[in-house]
Amino acid sequence: MDRDAPWLPQENSRAGMLGLRGAVAPDAGLIAAAVAEIRDELAGHGVAGMPLGVDIAETPMILELQRVGIDVRDAQQVMLDARLVKSPDELMLLSTAAAMVDGVYQDITEALKPGVRENEIVALANKRLYEMGSDDVEAINAVSGERCNPHPHNFSDRIVRPGDQVYFDIIQSFNGYRTCYYRTFAVGRSSQPQRDAYAQAREWIDAAIDLVRPGVTTDQIARVWPRAEEFGFDNEMEAFGLQFGHGLGLGLHERPIISRLNSLEHPIELAEGMVFALETYCPATDGHSAARIEEEVVVTANGPALLTLFPAEELFVTNKY
Repeated sequence: MDRDAPWLPQENSRAGMLGLRGAVAPDAGLIAAAVAEIRDELAGHGVAGMPLGVDIAETPMILELQRVGIDVRDAQQVMLDARLVKSPDELMLLSTAAAMVDGVYQDITEALKPGVRENEIVALANKRLYEMGSDDVEAINAVSGERCNPHPHNFSDRIVRPGDQVYFDIIQSFNGYRTCYYRTFAVGRSSQPQRDAYAQAREWIDAAIDLVRPGVTTDQIARVWPRAEEFGFDNEMEAFGLQFGHGLGLGLHERPIISRLNSLEHPIELAEGMVFALETYCPATDGHSAARIEEEVVVTANGPALLTLFPAEELFVTNKY
C-alpha cells in the first residue's frame, strides 16, 4: 500500500479472506475471527453499542455479527442514495467508458457479416476494450437470428446469416465506472418486420428520453412504455428489464430503477447529475427477430444529454448488399 496508495495509513489496509461466497465453510473460523476484530475496533472507537451499517456481505458474516449481539443495519440503501447524483469527475469517467464502446461498435459493424459467429464478435469486443483500458469487461451479450425472440442475455457460437437481426449489450468499466449499451443491427439486408420493430423500439425510447429533466418523476417515464401485455407478456414481472431504466455508476444497476413494475407506485424524482440507461425491446412480427436499443442519459438543467453516441436513429445495416 505504501507504493500503490501512499495516502492511506498503513494500519487502515489489512489483508482478509472471509469465505469466497461460502466455499470456505464458516466452521473454518475465518468469519468468527473477522467479527472479533470488528468488535475490537468498535470498542476501541467507543461505538461498540451502536448499530453497524453493512453494505454488501456474505450471509455467514451477517449471521455471525448478529450472533455476537451487533445490531446490523442495511447500509446498502445509504450507499446507493449517496451515489445517486454524479460529480463532474464521475461524469467524465462514465463518458469515457461510453466512448470506448462507441469505438467497439464501429469495429463490430465492420466485422458483422455472414459466417462470423456470435462468440467471435464477443472475443473481438473484449480484445478492443482491454486495449483501450477497460478494467473489467463484465459481459457482452451477442444475440442473433432466431435467438432474438425471446430475449436471452448471453452469447452462443451461432453462425450469423444474411438478413439476421443482431443485437449486443456491452457491459464493461473504465476506472470502475460502468457501461450498459445496447445496439441492434441487420446483416446485409433488413426486412420490413425488422424495420418496423426497430422503429417501434426507437419511438418508445425517444418518448422516455424526451421526458428527462430535473423534477420529472420516474412514473412519468414508465407510463410512456407499453404494458407487458402489449408486447407479448402476461404481466410486468415477466417483462421486467425489457422496457427499463437503471442508474449507472460504480454499479451496473444503481438508482433510479425505472419500470412499470416498480415506478408507478414508488416514483423517484429526477435531479440534475443523475445518470441512467434507458432501454427498450420490441419483438418483430416475423416471430423471431427483435430490436433492442439502449441510451445512457445524463440529467442536466437543460434536459437530457446522451453519453452513448453510436448511430441508432434507424436500423443500421452492416456490410450492405
